[in-house]
Parts: sequence; C-alpha cells; structure tokens
Amino acid sequence: MEAVTLTRKPRSPLRLALRRLKRHKTAMAGLVVLVVLYVAALFADFIAPYSYDREMRKNSYAPPSKLHFVDADGRFHLRPFVYRVSFAFDEFQNRVYTEDRTQRYPIRFFARGDKHKLLWVFPTDRHLFGVEEPARLYLMGADSRGRDLFSRILYGGRISLSVGLVGVAVSFVLGLTVGGIAGYFGGWVDGALMRMCEMIMIIPGFYLMLALRAAFPPTLPSTSVYVMIVLIMSFIGWAGLARVVRGMVLSIASKDYVTAAKAVGGKDIIIIFRHVLPNTLSYVIVSLTLSIPGYILGESALSLLGLGIQDPQASWGNLLSDAMHVEDIHFHPWMLIPGAFIFVAVMAFNFLGDGLRDAFDPRMEVGKG
Repeated sequence: MEAVTLTRKPRSPLRLALRRLKRHKTAMAGLVVLVVLYVAALFADFIAPYSYDREMRKNSYAPPSKLHFVDADGRFHLRPFVYRVSFAFDEFQNRVYTEDRTQRYPIRFFARGDKHKLLWVFPTDRHLFGVEEPARLYLMGADSRGRDLFSRILYGGRISLSVGLVGVAVSFVLGLTVGGIAGYFGGWVDGALMRMCEMIMIIPGFYLMLALRAAFPPTLPSTSVYVMIVLIMSFIGWAGLARVVRGMVLSIASKDYVTAAKAVGGKDIIIIFRHVLPNTLSYVIVSLTLSIPGYILGESALSLLGLGIQDPQASWGNLLSDAMHVEDIHFHPWMLIPGAFIFVAVMAFNFLGDGLRDAFDPRMEVGKG
C-alpha cells in the first residue's frame, strides 16, 4: 500500500503577520481598547444619557453621582438608583452638594431623553440608560454649566478619534503618491519633489498649526474648524512618509516583476499603483498607526488653547480647558477625566503600532507556528 504524503499549504506573509499579531498581548489589548472607544464614539448619542449641550446651570460642577442599592430606610433594591442633589455655599463660597433622600430615582435602561438621530439617520429619543427628571445622572460629574461630562466625553470622542483617522487617510494618499512618483521616475522629478518635502519638514509643525489657524476668523463653525484642522495636520504629516516611501520604491522599482511590467507595455502610473506601492503597505500601515496619536494630541492641544473645536461642541481637548487652573483641579478633579481618555487612546495606538511593526518585520522567522 502506497504511503500518502500530506503537504501543508504554505501560509501567505499576511496570514503569518496576522498570526504573530494575535500573539502580541499588548497589541491585542490596545486593539480591544480602540474598538471599545470607537464604538462608544459612534453610538455616543445613544449611549450618552444627555445631549452634549444639555445644560443645568444650578448643577454647576456637580460631583459624580453616587449609585445606591440601599435606601434611607435600609431596604435593598436590585436596581441601582440616585438621589436628587442640591447645593449650599460654605464659608469660602464653594458649592457643597447634598442628596435629598426623600425620593429615589431608579436608573432605567432604554430610557426616554433628549431627541437625537441614531447613526445620524434614525430619529429617536431612546438612550441606553437614564433617570427621570428632575434628578440628573452624572457618572463622571458635571462641568461649569451643569452639562454631563460623561456624555460630552462620548461626543468629544467623535472629534478627537476621527481626526486621527481622517488625517492619516489624507497623509496616506499624499505620501504614497508623491513618494511613489519620486522613487519611480527619479531624476529631476525626484529632486523637485524631495526638496518640496524637505521644505515642509523643516517647518515647526505645531507653530505652523497655530499660525494657520489664527489666520482664519474665530467665528468659523465647528464643522469648518474640524475640516481645517484635519487639512492643516495632514499637510504637515505627509512629507516624512513620502521620503520613506520614495526610498522603498527606489529599491522595488529595480525588481524583475516591475521590469517585466514595463516590457509588456504597462503604463507607468498603473505600474506604480498596482505593482510598486502595494509592496510598501506593510511599512505604511505601521507608520500610519503610530502617527495617529500625533493627530489626536495636535487637535487636543489646539482645542485646549481655544483655537480648535469651540464650545458647545465637544472634543477631548476643549473639555480639558475647564482644568486649566490649579484650583479647578483641586475642587473639581473629575475635570481631568478627558485627559485620561486621551492618554488611554494614545497608548492603545502605540501598543497596536508596536505589535504591527513586530508582526510585519521581515526578519521574523516565517516558519514558526
């Protein structure tokens, strides 16, 4: 009886890279955190109990709500509840909030609240959770106008997290196109494009953002400011990527399959985008992942300085503007929570970028696993 020899199908480089990525614990942890943050931002109007601009001035700087399971009479309740709060001034004219324990306000799921459009399409007034008026649920406290900080953080995540993705998308297109053309054609085309990149790279990025933003009127709507911030940051960030891609293309352009594509009459632009640039994607994906935190921090810095997204629109940067003074941090420490979200998002992107870099490293042993 003849022996049957089983041959294992060779794995593609992409499958091997994804397998190594799954074994990278910190990278997978970062990926999970980012998925949670982006899903929360996408469904912010449903998850948030209030709209980002819903004010209640009498609850200015109200502390985070206390969730109770035992009422004033000592009875246990399965559903958590809150009490209505009121304030009085102490001898230093600081607000001191106290709970009115005469009536409970249970936390209800799929509660009715502010009207919104789910995913910007479906009108509804349902929220994931909430409490009945006149009580207010402040999971992370309130800001100076009595707006729920948790709701504003969720809405702010839409700006702060998307600005990185949109920004790197623009940088991706510009960097790949300019770097690919420069490396493929060489000569005076390469020299002209690389001198342009170097001129952009020597300009201090943050000061350029300040100068360009200050050149526009401060009365611009937040949507225009958002688009402008993305374009400014993308204009700054693409040049470095283009130079690295150009160096990779110089090497790839001499490969046999590129020479064969030229020999059969392929057009240069098709060869660049079909045969040359796809071989740079392993580096580009890692580079873009590691550069997204720079966009998040840049938008946050502009908004913190009052040059970015303007109130009442929320971003993680302008939410930190209420924590600019030591006394604000001392008396209202929950105003620093948006900074914690910035830190977590930046670290998650860095962990994921490190994992992608290790996974796509060609020096890794391909045959393992």
